[in-house]
Amino acid sequence: MGMLEFDPGVADRRAWNAGRKVGAKRALKPRQVWAVRFFLDQNRRMRDRALFDLAVDSKLRGCDIVAVKIGDLVIGGQIRHRAIVTQRKTGKPVQFELMGNARASLLAWLERRGGTVDDYVFPSRVDRASHLSTRQYARLVDEWVVGTGLRREEYGTHSLRRTKASIIYKATGNLRAVQILLGHTKIENTVRYLGVDVEDALALEPVLNLKRNERGVGG
Repeated sequence: MGMLEFDPGVADRRAWNAGRKVGAKRALKPRQVWAVRFFLDQNRRMRDRALFDLAVDSKLRGCDIVAVKIGDLVIGGQIRHRAIVTQRKTGKPVQFELMGNARASLLAWLERRGGTVDDYVFPSRVDRASHLSTRQYARLVDEWVVGTGLRREEYGTHSLRRTKASIIYKATGNLRAVQILLGHTKIENTVRYLGVDVEDALALEPVLNLKRNERGVGG
């Protein structure tokens, strides 16, 4: 039934988030991206380097990253320049480009990993027919950020999803483009997701209000 505020034991209970950093995880900055790559290369973690590069370039959620199959990325024995993955959360396809670094690390990993187009890119250690779990993916990200001197509390798997989107937004200011790249259905979600500055949000307000009015939603 739970405890009431008047129960004596309540005063002794620690809040679930006591001592934890809650809220959105930080996106990596370009120099931090290279720091993680250096760390992984230095420790000869070929799979992890491919996983990291794919996560940054694809901007996919963790549940989608771990479920990517070889056929999603490979065509004619080469890594695709552009790939499409259907998101589990929305059921809608999202398209992304793979840069040279990602294509090189993925090709090196898949040549070592082997497998068919129906196999997962990152198989489970327990069941080779299954994929890496989201929990293990999160543990790996923790190792990467700690290995490069970053605070584990401030970064997570969502940091990798946000990284390239944040870089693109800062370079272009094009929220609509970032919305499409992230697969968001509403631009308001992209505004919140990126943590857009107050000044930028105010500048966008007439556009957002217009979209709400078009949908018949009150202010």
